[in-house]
Amino acid sequence: QVQLVESGGGLVQAGGSLRLSCAASGRTFNSYSMGWFRQAPGKEREFVAAISWSHGSTYYADSVKGRFTISRDNAKNTVYLQMNSLKPEDTAVYYCAAGQDTSRLRVGGRADYWGQGTQVTVSS
Repeated sequence: QVQLVESGGGLVQAGGSLRLSCAASGRTFNSYSMGWFRQAPGKEREFVAAISWSHGSTYYADSVKGRFTISRDNAKNTVYLQMNSLKPEDTAVYYCAAGQDTSRLRVGGRADYWGQGTQVTVSS
């Protein structure tokens, strides 16, 4: 069993930065690939970024590539999402997820565990 708790969301002006954190509980954290998703009002949840459990390989949605960076600290059971050059269209609730591999996270958002989400609002 893995429990995920996100933090770090908030209100920021366009062009600004935020760093989201996702703290995981459970002794099997290191065996899960981790991902970030987001859902804007009236839209479906979409994949943002993922990082593998083994080699730390990273994957990004085209919309955030070059602006967002996902990383993980297995010693702290924490995954991060550094978000730079934020745009109003990045406004959404951001969710952390844990899954068997990055392919399952990236295609269909097939995660075993989800966090409760943290709100990110980017003003123009």
